[in-house]
Amino acid sequence: MTAAAAELMDYDQVIAEFDPVMGLEVHVELGTATKMFCGCPTAFGADPNTQVCPVCIGLPGSLPVVNQKAIEYAIRIGLALNCSIRPSSVFARKNYFYPDQPKNYQISQYDEPIAFDGYLDVQLTDGTTWRVDIERAHMEEDTGKSLHIGGSGRIQGADHSLLDYNRAGVPLVEIVTKPIVGAGERAPEVARAYVTALRDLLKALEVSDVRMDQGSLRCDANLSLMAKDATEFGTRTETKNVNSLKSVEIAVTYEMRRQAAVLTAGGEIVQETRHFHETDGTTSAGRRKETAEDYRYFPEPDLPPVQPSEEWIAELGTTLPELPWVRRARIQEEWGVSDEVMRDLVNVGAVDLIIATVDAGASPEAARGWWVSFLAQQANSRGVELADLPISPAQVATVIGLVDEGKLTTKLAQQVATAVLDGEGEPEQIVADRGLEVVRDDSALQKAIDEALANNPDIVEKIRGGKVKAAGKIVGDVMKATRGQADPARVQELVLAACQ
Repeated sequence: MTAAAAELMDYDQVIAEFDPVMGLEVHVELGTATKMFCGCPTAFGADPNTQVCPVCIGLPGSLPVVNQKAIEYAIRIGLALNCSIRPSSVFARKNYFYPDQPKNYQISQYDEPIAFDGYLDVQLTDGTTWRVDIERAHMEEDTGKSLHIGGSGRIQGADHSLLDYNRAGVPLVEIVTKPIVGAGERAPEVARAYVTALRDLLKALEVSDVRMDQGSLRCDANLSLMAKDATEFGTRTETKNVNSLKSVEIAVTYEMRRQAAVLTAGGEIVQETRHFHETDGTTSAGRRKETAEDYRYFPEPDLPPVQPSEEWIAELGTTLPELPWVRRARIQEEWGVSDEVMRDLVNVGAVDLIIATVDAGASPEAARGWWVSFLAQQANSRGVELADLPISPAQVATVIGLVDEGKLTTKLAQQVATAVLDGEGEPEQIVADRGLEVVRDDSALQKAIDEALANNPDIVEKIRGGKVKAAGKIVGDVMKATRGQADPARVQELVLAACQ
């Protein structure tokens, strides 16, 4: 555990003495084919520094050109967040020493963002709705990536650092909330619910793959505490680049307990950025947090204002999909499940996965059963979110289809799904490679049945005496002999027939 975890206040005591105030900044990498201001590709996972050009590495004389698709995506995000779209917005230079931004400034938006004054209603675990007010959604470019070699992988203790500029210039939209007050003990839950709802919305808009594990969606969590009798916000900290839904909740909880301990001990909160440590759920100090004045914003001289027409904005408004929560209400009615069941599905992140599995051909009942039982257990044991499991809804539907066709038993199907999760390939290929298909040849089954009956004469007498349940022992032996590849129901039929 880090040194930062040395002093923490009990959570109930924190709530008794303080009111938390949150501000959430979510950075979403847009799923455009090229970067924000040049034609370099944005594909994830390319060899370092192979997706760069004079513009995105800041060579003198190179000039940026705005990506129209990125503007379209930003407007659609703003509209979906109930924002006003500014008729004329400008880009600005945000000046700061970025070790992984070769220009040493970032092209962003400052006082004239493209979208502003919106809101997002999010559902909490008990079904209540919390409205999160949105201050702004603005466009900017991403920085490159620093790789710290040696030590723990962080800059502290590293032997040296390497820079990969492939990500530099990738289009971003930063979505900033207004201060979230009044959440009290539910502040961490509200934070997680907001980021979850925002991720679902962005995915439905098809503007990003929202892969938090790959950095496509990152959350900076600002937090301060107010004493119960205070009238002004306290000093805030900003926990940077939290990259999972669970971690957002943990980071907010930890900062509440840490700050409360500092304040009750007579200390002062330092306005700073903080690093979140996935290993133990703690935060540690980063750098002192700058103010807007420190960044010396000024209009980007090489880019004209962004001036979308009213007609284009209205046209983009017609392209918005059915919102995720509206679709869930419709699906709930179609499936005929209760509010409580639907809330549970939402809370474990299973709804969209189930819908996609049904769209791929599975029944709603089978899809629900797989995602909330076996696959949920797999996600828990592997320490990942359900949506981050390396198995697609289409692959799950294929496994379900193999069971429905009688080619796999449920136990064999779980073996196949596990193999998919372990990266062994597609379900049907795994079945073929491992020879897992259910044995349909009665003559082959009869041989195993005869052997099991011969080894258990006492069980045979019980069956013949009318104790049908005793056949379970014979069925079990046959299933073991056939490595689970027999159909238990068919084996039972053959066993009872043989004992007549």
